[in-house]
Amino acid sequence: MLTSLSTNNYQFENIPMTALQPTLNSAVDLPAPRTATPAAPAVSARTWIAVAGATLGAFMAVLNIQIVNASLADIQGAIGAGIDDGGWISTSYLIAEIVVIPLSGWLAQVFSVRIYLLTNAVLFLALSVACAFAQDLPQMIALRAVQGFTGGTLIPLAFTLIITLLPKAKQPIGLALFALSATFAPAIGPTIGGYLTENWGWQYIFYVNLVPGAIMIGMLFVSLEAKPMKLSLLREGDWAGIVTMAIGLAALQTVLEEGNKDDWFGSPFIVKLSIIAAVALSAFLWIELTAQKPLLNLRLLVRRNFGFGIIANFLLGIALYGSVYILPVYLSRIQGYNAEQIGMVLAWTGLPQLFLIPLVPKLMQRLDARIIIGFGFALFAASNFMNIFMTNDYATDQLFWPNVVRAVGQALVFAPLSAVATAGIEAENAGSASGLFNMMRNLGGAVGIAILQTLLTKREQYHSNVLMQSVSMLEQATQARIEKLTQYFMSHGVADHAAAVLRAIAAVSRIVQKQAFILAFSDMFFLLGAALIAALLASLLLKKPGHLSGGGAH
Repeated sequence: MLTSLSTNNYQFENIPMTALQPTLNSAVDLPAPRTATPAAPAVSARTWIAVAGATLGAFMAVLNIQIVNASLADIQGAIGAGIDDGGWISTSYLIAEIVVIPLSGWLAQVFSVRIYLLTNAVLFLALSVACAFAQDLPQMIALRAVQGFTGGTLIPLAFTLIITLLPKAKQPIGLALFALSATFAPAIGPTIGGYLTENWGWQYIFYVNLVPGAIMIGMLFVSLEAKPMKLSLLREGDWAGIVTMAIGLAALQTVLEEGNKDDWFGSPFIVKLSIIAAVALSAFLWIELTAQKPLLNLRLLVRRNFGFGIIANFLLGIALYGSVYILPVYLSRIQGYNAEQIGMVLAWTGLPQLFLIPLVPKLMQRLDARIIIGFGFALFAASNFMNIFMTNDYATDQLFWPNVVRAVGQALVFAPLSAVATAGIEAENAGSASGLFNMMRNLGGAVGIAILQTLLTKREQYHSNVLMQSVSMLEQATQARIEKLTQYFMSHGVADHAAAVLRAIAAVSRIVQKQAFILAFSDMFFLLGAALIAALLASLLLKKPGHLSGGGAH
């Protein structure tokens, strides 16, 4: 018996249970009430301003590398640096950047994100102006090294803010913003650098940071929450890990940047640095895996999505920075383009991304993110394979469609790859994840450029040897070509027949060497395409994160 049952203000007393049975059975048969899908947490305008300001800083830091590289010859001439020594203008920046990227998460905890990020943003702008006033090579190298420390901070902290401040549903939007720095900035950098250098002078590649830099500082100042510093963490710091990592990465980056120029292991300097890098990085790995409070949580790498995401990101770095390196070298060496002309060709790898990247978060709501990643890698690979049959006339028009396809592929890859790779990363591991993810992409770029520099020379020598077998002086076609060129030179002011013959032979040799270089450049594009196919295979092993159900963020 029910002694008291109150429903909808009706009182039921002394009613047998059997009398209520039909009603209860009917209730079981009724469809379950619909549960409203919980709305995504609202994100305040202040948070969006912080994310936008930080990603603007990351964009400027990456852009600064590429516009300086595009104008390196002019800078070297202005400060009286030789070609070999002038390379340290870029190398010093890259060494400092790759060392500070994995340190930034810990340093932001020590000094607070607001103080650390704002301080480095202000210093980055001040050092940009200082570089424009450098009088000689030592000054420029020192300024660029310190600027690398400040610029390198802006990249991982922007990534960290995205994956800590934004809810999972909004992270694709933040990562799309970050993609503008990761993929759009390297592509558009040579365009901006070439235009400024040819029309305004090399100093303006540093002045160009001032206006967006001031906007960045203003956005960060009003949006970042003030928190107390935790200087006590300095006593608990993983100093053994910090020292071994800094020494190892600095030595490795130097080997990668300077190895080809110094004939790799034919140079005692490169051999010593390689040993130092191997020992220091091995010690770093052991320290991080045994320390109670490691600088970086390397155990994140055994997580399926983060581990395969890191591999794909490393290979993306090889192709991303490798293509930014190889295309200008080809256009300069084979087609004789100046910096501005090279920039105009490369613009078509950058400008489409500016319009495509903002659409990627919407696409992620409709498709499985892994499908987008795979399609992006496939397009990026295809754009390189489109360049493997280059000829002497392969220039602006022929590069247009490969560059557009590359732009689409790059735009599709980064944001979904970052979202899938970092899914499930806890807040306390966000700094480690950001440092590792961004460091490996930059390291991939350094490895890729080093491989391309070396193999370009080796493959040119190979193709020269093969072609020279077909251009023997005993061949009738070769003799006819030399005779024709001899007559040309004699009709254009060379009176001595023997001198004209020597010029003709030299001209044939130059033609053969140019063709050998063109074939070598084709091989390099094939190599970049192969790296992207490997990245595609790594992306196929990613597991769909729970918060991207159905491909979208809900």
